[in-house]
Amino acid sequence: MNYFDFHHHKKYIRNGIYNLGIEQNPPEFPYSIGIHPNDIDIHNIEMQFACMKSMMFKNCFAIGECGLDSLVPIDQKIQEDVFLKHIEISNEVKKPIIIHCVRKFYEVISFRKKANEAMIIHGFNKKEGIAHDLLKNNFYLSFGKAVLYNLSLQNTLKITPLNRIFLETDNEDFEIATLYEKAADIKGISLEVLNEQILENLEHITHG
Repeated sequence: MNYFDFHHHKKYIRNGIYNLGIEQNPPEFPYSIGIHPNDIDIHNIEMQFACMKSMMFKNCFAIGECGLDSLVPIDQKIQEDVFLKHIEISNEVKKPIIIHCVRKFYEVISFRKKANEAMIIHGFNKKEGIAHDLLKNNFYLSFGKAVLYNLSLQNTLKITPLNRIFLETDNEDFEIATLYEKAADIKGISLEVLNEQILENLEHITHG
């Protein structure tokens, strides 16, 4: 079975969404493009957005990763302004947003009402309470390698509705099939059902 890798940094993976940097050339397979909070150049933000927009070709599946991160040295107000600009672009081009969030989940939730398109938290690895609040606000959660060993996260995955889940390798070196097998086991369903549901979720975030 060919499993969809929702967010990855590996050019050899074709069945997934490649995280494209704004200095890279767009590939001939699905990718996302955005300005990561850590990559914001405060002196050249407009140029960064111009560069990003110039590379949103037909294989551009999503906007991002973008978002808010309390650990990077960029001023929080600047991060919020840049995040809002990504949301505006997403609304304009009708593409979902892949969100990077570190210790700023409730701030990210406050932006939800400004977005017309789907918003997906990538690499989600927080507790059930945060997951519940995100799900209540119509976010999707994309889970990564931590599900393989983090019992608390396994429980969070267990209570997350199937129609709100994606799975990803991010920049970790492991097979996405391993994660699908673990997730299917946690959810008590077959691999076929899980795979089918994630493909349905993809269809939903791109075509509504």
